[in-house]
Amino acid sequence: MGIKLGMLLVFFAVMVGIGLYCRKNATDVNGFVLGGRSVGPWLTAFAYGTSYFSAVVFVGYAGQFGWKYGIAATWAGIGNALLGSLLAWVVLGRRTRIMTQHLDSATMPEFFGKRFGSPSLKIAASVIIFIFLIPYTASLYNGLSRLFGMAFHIDYSICVIVMAVLTGIYVIAGGYMATAINDFIQGIIMIVGIIAVIAAVLNSQGGFMAALEGLAQVNDPTVSAVPGVFASFFGPDPLNLLGVVILTSLGTWGLPQMTQKFYAIKSEKAIDTGTVISTLFAAVVAGGCYFLGGFGRLFGDQVDIAANGYDSIVPTMLSGLPDLLLAVVVILVLSASMSTLSSLVLTSSSTLTLDLLKDHVVKNMDQKRQVFVMRCLIVVFIAISVVLAIVQYKSNVTFIAQLMGVSWGALAGAFLAPFLFGLYWKKATKAACWVSFLFSTVFMLANIGLNSFFPAVLQSPINAGAFCMVAGLVLVPAVSLFTKKPDAQMVEESFSCFDQKVLVRQSQALGDPN
Repeated sequence: MGIKLGMLLVFFAVMVGIGLYCRKNATDVNGFVLGGRSVGPWLTAFAYGTSYFSAVVFVGYAGQFGWKYGIAATWAGIGNALLGSLLAWVVLGRRTRIMTQHLDSATMPEFFGKRFGSPSLKIAASVIIFIFLIPYTASLYNGLSRLFGMAFHIDYSICVIVMAVLTGIYVIAGGYMATAINDFIQGIIMIVGIIAVIAAVLNSQGGFMAALEGLAQVNDPTVSAVPGVFASFFGPDPLNLLGVVILTSLGTWGLPQMTQKFYAIKSEKAIDTGTVISTLFAAVVAGGCYFLGGFGRLFGDQVDIAANGYDSIVPTMLSGLPDLLLAVVVILVLSASMSTLSSLVLTSSSTLTLDLLKDHVVKNMDQKRQVFVMRCLIVVFIAISVVLAIVQYKSNVTFIAQLMGVSWGALAGAFLAPFLFGLYWKKATKAACWVSFLFSTVFMLANIGLNSFFPAVLQSPINAGAFCMVAGLVLVPAVSLFTKKPDAQMVEESFSCFDQKVLVRQSQALGDPN
């Protein structure tokens, strides 16, 4: 217990210390929200990765999908690395950095407002973010409950409050730069921790080949009559597995807390380096989480899904680990949760301040006052998420994957297509953005309240969210072709940033042969 508490205290002290150290970088809006647009590749890549993967993935998704799909759940991690990280950086990274700086936009709603010449779009996007980031934020705490109970025998409410307060301190003090530096440290902990945990769990089952053989012998007639299906390449349910891959991978393209990382990156070289680092990080952390969860059925005699839910699977797998390794796991999950929490509350507070309150509710809000309001709202968002998390826990609602699925589906479904086409296609219209916003938010809300009326495949929030994302990619170009064309001068002004000439080294371009 002394070792575990000591490691926790050191971890918390470092996080808070970095927040206080970064205060000098958080005196204006650009510094507080974007770190002065001067964040290097390693910090940006780790900030992207740690915001991507939280306790929801490690405890909720890894356990639930590993149980359902066996070792094939690893495909979700592979999708996260290739589609959610590599392709996202390649397609969005450079153009996002260039156009958002050109339009002087610090948030996704502000981008929509300026790119499409519509203040109402900006307000609508900020409201959607406020509504759907709250349940996602609350879901982050749930993965900690069983692990902390197992490791420290401390009341869950106390764990949640301590984590929230410490996260709030370093975000409020140091803004984005403190978040990015802490994300880097937390990311290293996550990489080391997941590798150590996988090795320990497989070793407890006699090694990788023995564990795989044991998994092949597991049969569940309620899932599939095929022998060895949980150790197979595509698992027992490839269609629903594809929904998981799409939601958890393509979703990052439309999540404001993820795309905002591209706003702040420093240079062209930083984008290239960050692409590689982010992809490798996702391959190790996400691939490792889902790979580990794929062996959950080997612990089937110790898990009661009906009584304790899917969230009990991973903690059960880890319960036999040595104390030192268990402490590493707790800090791993804390790191994953705190990094994502800091990103979410910074995104929520900046969006509400810059896109809703500034100029609409409060006139003539100067830079100092904007930063002060953002800091106050961080406290508000954290407090709301803590209350929701505790109420949810006391009500025995433990399926954290569903909360995250609804939030991701609504946010990414609403924003992915307008953001992508806004960066690349001059003919995208304001009306098409409205259709995408309304379709995804209404569809996901209906999926909660009228779930039984949906087709069987769409009754899952995971599949519903994936459907919204794909639907948006069809709706935006289709609606744009039949609605009023955007103002030509405004569009040309927005895209003029890509035509500016810059000098580069000959290693990057051959130049004209004269």
